[in-house]
Amino acid sequence: MTKTVGLLVMAYGTPYKKSDIEPYYTDIRRGRKPSQAELDDLTQRYEAIGGLSPLAGTTERQGEALVNALNESGLYKDTEFKLYIGLKHIHPFIEDTVIQMHKDGITEAITVVLAPHYSKFSIGSYNKRAKEKADEFGITLHHVNSYFEQPKFIDYWSMRINEVLENIPVDEHDDTMLVVSAHSLPERMILESNDPYPEQISKTARLIAEHIPLKHISVGWQSAGNTGTPWLAPDVQDLTRELHGILGSKHFIYTPLGFVAEHLEVLYDNDYECKVVCDEVGAMYHRPPMPDTHPLFIGAIVDEISNIY
Repeated sequence: MTKTVGLLVMAYGTPYKKSDIEPYYTDIRRGRKPSQAELDDLTQRYEAIGGLSPLAGTTERQGEALVNALNESGLYKDTEFKLYIGLKHIHPFIEDTVIQMHKDGITEAITVVLAPHYSKFSIGSYNKRAKEKADEFGITLHHVNSYFEQPKFIDYWSMRINEVLENIPVDEHDDTMLVVSAHSLPERMILESNDPYPEQISKTARLIAEHIPLKHISVGWQSAGNTGTPWLAPDVQDLTRELHGILGSKHFIYTPLGFVAEHLEVLYDNDYECKVVCDEVGAMYHRPPMPDTHPLFIGAIVDEISNIY
């Protein structure tokens, strides 16, 4: 008899249409409506990348690729995984998706957040929301907390960086800087709780360094919120100016590996804002493609699931 197990794939979410931007932003702000200036700023950012983010469609494709890979892996005999997608800031919200799992008769599920590194303020918050609702229905959850150390995840980024290096003259590799980055978080929360997030990002950079012929690698942060309090630093734009001033780097390769898809924080914060700084200092801007549904990335998550289930 085949057992059906839920695969709850959770992600940040993004507006599906322009009219979604205000309620989406309001949810991010915990129910506080943005000012017109704040709303205009976010809308202009979306317009700069084509109108809206492609994240919604990518999240669906990633979930489908993951559930297909699990069902085709041969690792789980007499088990069929069924995909459910739950989002943090827009429908289908995590809690609503858990309710749907219950309606479908799901009593056990694996949860995966589409973010490789663990922080209790990111992945931990997704897991908490899913568990609180699942407990109401007696659904057992098995959480994937991170997959940044999975060899296939490191292989993906190493491969992509080496592809970029093929287009940079070898005699300029010493003048090339790899900037590894992730979404910044409030500094006080991270430090006071001894959160593992910053060290996990640094460890990813060290693991990648073992597979690429570059000696200059720096870790930076991006996409910090405007809360009036310090967030993890240095910001990638400030870091670019600083490194260029010290080393005179001719090439900057940006790898926002705290993210897993092409979306606003990459398409605008990297491809626009970081490129502006590169142009300003006279350096070349480079960014490898994001993992999206690449088999190495999907395989890394499958391998991590096999460790917990």
